[in-house]
Amino acid sequence: MYTPDSMNRKALYWLCNFGGWFLYVLLYAVLNINRGLSFENAWLWFTIFFFGLFLSHLYRFLIVRFDWLRLNMSQAIPRLVLTSIVLSALLGFVTILTQVGLLFLYRTVPDTISISKEVYISTLLGYLVIFVLWTLIYFAFHYFLNHKKAEIENLKWQASMTEIELNKLKSQLNPHFVFNSMNSIRALVDEDPAKAKEAVTQLANILRNTLMMGRNKLVPFNDEMKVVRDYLSLESIRLEERLQIRIDASPECSAFEVPPLMVQTLVENGIKHGIARLTQGGTLQIRAWTLADQMHLEIRNSGQYKGNTDSETGFGIANTIQRLALLYNDKAQFAIRNETNETVITQLIIPKL
Repeated sequence: MYTPDSMNRKALYWLCNFGGWFLYVLLYAVLNINRGLSFENAWLWFTIFFFGLFLSHLYRFLIVRFDWLRLNMSQAIPRLVLTSIVLSALLGFVTILTQVGLLFLYRTVPDTISISKEVYISTLLGYLVIFVLWTLIYFAFHYFLNHKKAEIENLKWQASMTEIELNKLKSQLNPHFVFNSMNSIRALVDEDPAKAKEAVTQLANILRNTLMMGRNKLVPFNDEMKVVRDYLSLESIRLEERLQIRIDASPECSAFEVPPLMVQTLVENGIKHGIARLTQGGTLQIRAWTLADQMHLEIRNSGQYKGNTDSETGFGIANTIQRLALLYNDKAQFAIRNETNETVITQLIIPKL
């Protein structure tokens, strides 16, 4: 079955094979132009061209039929050298035979026709050089083609592994997010059923958005912030005046994309493991701005960061670091630290892809 790629390669092969022998015969004719043009000379040139084309194609058939491209150098070189010598001898023999036929037919020997032993040997060596060059070009082309193909296959494999790992990380986030949100709603059921009902509605809206976003590796920053705002509204019902929110996002940030639920996870960490544990509550501030081809994001929250001693906090941070590494390699940056004795700052730098 032929594919567009194989058809293009076949056309390229014939173009190069045809063009190579045409240039050789043309060069031969130009070097002998001072001896004049004749029907006998033209007949000899056509013979060399078409029989050379036939032999080189036969050479290719042998290479493909016996799979010489897969052999190592110690196995391939003797076969290729021997085949080049045999084909050169055949073409030389046909050349001499054509010259003898012309001599017999026309009872004359043009200046360009000579059947001496010296001329035959020089002709044979010339043809041997042609077939050796043909071999080098053919094998070099397939070497780089196979190298490129292997490189593409390797990239596809890496991409598939990355896709699997990203899906795994996203599948971890969704139940984690739902579990924490349901805990927040549960705290409202006895205390304020009306607010609990409102919280369930907001959670449904968030889940609907996250399910749509979960199909993509990246989502627009504005879509991610919509989920963040819905989540903050849900938490505001539970924490009431204990949660103060400030959001300052530059309009230029809308041109960037971020991994889905990444900002929401960092905001959730700031509230659940910072503000919610403080009796007086605290403030959560989100700042986003652009610089060159990067988006800078800062999340400040009241509280203290104690490293990854808390398994849930460690989960959110480890997940973020892994996803950034898979998607951006070393082009993205992430950091979390205690800015003061009462404030934690999380910093994220994301490039534009």
